[in-house]
Amino acid sequence: MKIKNREDLLSEGDVESKRILIDVAEKTLSRLDSYQRIKGFMRRDGKFLHIGVRTIDLSLKRNVYLLGAGKACNAMAMAVEEILGDYLTAAIVSVKVLESSDHFVRTDVFVGGHPVPNRESHEASLAMLRLVERAGSDDLFFCVMSGGSSALLSCPVDGISLEDEIVTTDVLLKCGANIREINSIRRHISRINGGRLAQRIHQKGAEMIGFAIRDSLASSPTGDISVPVKHYPATPIGCDDTTLDEARWTIKKYFLEHRLPPRVVSYFSNSGPNDETPKDFSGFTYYIINTVPDMCLYAQAVASEMEIRTLILSSFVEGEAREVGTLLASIAREIQRFGHPIAAPCLIISAGEASTKIEDDSLIRGHGGPSQEMVSGFAIAAENIPGAALLSIDSEGTDGTTVFAGGIADSQTAGMARAAGISLFESLHEHATNEALVSLNSGVMTGNTGTNLCDLNLMFVPEQKQ
Repeated sequence: MKIKNREDLLSEGDVESKRILIDVAEKTLSRLDSYQRIKGFMRRDGKFLHIGVRTIDLSLKRNVYLLGAGKACNAMAMAVEEILGDYLTAAIVSVKVLESSDHFVRTDVFVGGHPVPNRESHEASLAMLRLVERAGSDDLFFCVMSGGSSALLSCPVDGISLEDEIVTTDVLLKCGANIREINSIRRHISRINGGRLAQRIHQKGAEMIGFAIRDSLASSPTGDISVPVKHYPATPIGCDDTTLDEARWTIKKYFLEHRLPPRVVSYFSNSGPNDETPKDFSGFTYYIINTVPDMCLYAQAVASEMEIRTLILSSFVEGEAREVGTLLASIAREIQRFGHPIAAPCLIISAGEASTKIEDDSLIRGHGGPSQEMVSGFAIAAENIPGAALLSIDSEGTDGTTVFAGGIADSQTAGMARAAGISLFESLHEHATNEALVSLNSGVMTGNTGTNLCDLNLMFVPEQKQ
């Protein structure tokens, strides 16, 4: 089971509405698990490796390597390692959380930092760069990457320290910038991200086959995942579509000149064309395992099988998380009262990457993440919408600074919080929604899910009782 604390979540409140949300989320996450997705179109028969319609004779390769990073890297790397078996020469991965159920035989595993990089993020990067340095034209690299690799692989350019990169990441995550703006800065100060890992492999003349989970909000649905895509932007293994000019503009837009480390600001002030990330190289093969719209489509398919009316609201959700929660509550009220834009009972599906803006670290009194702040905002606004419920999770299994995937709230949550002496308003103000929700049996626990597609938001709205 993906959702570990199901019974606790269903112990009180609008139980039937929450049961529907949990059932849909459970089945959706199962369909997205990259371990099963990869094994569904990749297999080995002796020395012959079959990937979709392609067959590779592994005995013709001098070395076969596996490199990986990301919040869903555990499942992806285990699948590839198991399939390659004894043909795998060496492997290095950097994961966010190493679960007790993870099993690696030939892989060196680093537990990097996320959302802020740590020392192991740096050590994993250096180990990968050393391995690539000894590669040749008769070597084959398998690279498995998902969201989170920018933090889990940390190797700043000359003149910028690891501590500079850590501070930069922390500032960017709290300034209100969207993910593209954040990436435009952190990719350009990295020796490994923004396509620079693939660039080094390309310079060595080695072959690379990449498996990626595309967590960009601009992605299209995958379709047949056994068919390689022609172009894969971003992460360490694809060309970078952000630019130095975008990074400079982001610094100005969010007034970061005096918040970022001086060496980072100086780097962008003095960088030129030679410091730009790679925009084009050919000869590599990429497979996209899943994208953000897939998550909405799978949730819709699951709900349809349960004979629940659905509406995909958006797979591009951004903005302040608590405000998104308030907006979703207003939509629920419109649905229940007037039947717009869809009649109740129904499931409203959305996905994206809402954010939490923290202007003053001194305000922080606990832990939380965008999904938990979203459901807390919803809870406050949904008290007069009987039976309405919202589940929001970071699909990879950890929301912000917590070990929980996110949270669930319904029309009774705010009242239960008051009865327990908990102020959801204060929890939001102090960014301590995790503590509030967990005490109300409303923190959703999954552990690693095997995917990483930003946030999944499921809202159920029942008919209004007469």
